[in-house]
Order: sequence, then structure tokens, then C-alpha cells
Amino acid sequence: MLTYTYDEHIIKIDEIANEADIEFNIYILQEERYLEQFKKVQHYFDHNDIITDVLFYANVNHQYRVIVRSDYYTDFVLELMKHRLLQSVEWQS
Repeated sequence: MLTYTYDEHIIKIDEIANEADIEFNIYILQEERYLEQFKKVQHYFDHNDIITDVLFYANVNHQYRVIVRSDYYTDFVLELMKHRLLQSVEWQS
């Protein structure tokens, strides 16, 4: 199992398992500083060869809904880490 931590002053993440997908509700609390980082994550998945790996939906008030195929969960979490939206990522047994 993969676990992660983040600074709750920067971002808030809720995730829900939904059959074969994981649904993330992501709230960028400091959009002026971290929206560009989140957009880089989106760009990475929007421009790779797999169309249905991660789907992004923008909502109001700096909220984003992201649907991640379960087999791309690790890739998505690591991409968030790469762009410094997470503080740590760790494998739990």
C-alpha cells in the first residue's frame, strides 16, 4: 500500500475508491503558488500515449476532480510528489 502526506495549508486531497478507479478531490489552497505545479501533473498525463489513465475535471473554487485508473495510481501519486504537491510518499506493508 502506498501512503503519502501533504501540507494541509497548500493542498487538500480526498480520495475514494470507485470500482476500477480511484477518484481524487483536490483543493489547491494556495493556487497562486501551486496551481502551476498541478497543471504540470495534468500536462504529463494529458500528453502521454494513454488517453484513459488519468482524467482531470476543474470545478469552482480551486477544486479539481481527478479520476485515476487503479493501475496508474502509483504513477499519479509519484507525479504529485515530483511536482512538490506532496511532502512524502512511502510504501506500507
